[in-house]
Amino acid sequence: QVQLVESGGGLVQAGGSLRLSCAASGRTFSWYTMGWFRQAPGKEREFVTWITWSGGYTNYADSVKGRFTISRDMAKNTVYLQMNSLKPEDTAVYYCAAANTVAPGRSPLFYQYWGQGTQVTVSS
Repeated sequence: QVQLVESGGGLVQAGGSLRLSCAASGRTFSWYTMGWFRQAPGKEREFVTWITWSGGYTNYADSVKGRFTISRDMAKNTVYLQMNSLKPEDTAVYYCAAANTVAPGRSPLFYQYWGQGTQVTVSS
């Protein structure tokens, strides 16, 4: 079984930065892809970014490209999401997810494991 625990959310002013962490445990992840999704009130969960555990290949939604960076620390089994130049429209609950395929699509349906989510609020 896989457990994912997010941390690092909070309140920040527009233009500020936050770094989210996702600590993974339960099994080895060399064949997994780790992703970040977000969900704002009244909206569907949307793809933000993913990274392959092996090779570190990445993919980003256009809305965050150039502002967000995903990375992983294999020794710590932790994935990070560095968020810079935050905007009020980035406000959402951010979820970490794990998929048992390499480079999956952007639908949440590709992901088998989810964290509990962490709130990010960006004030204008």
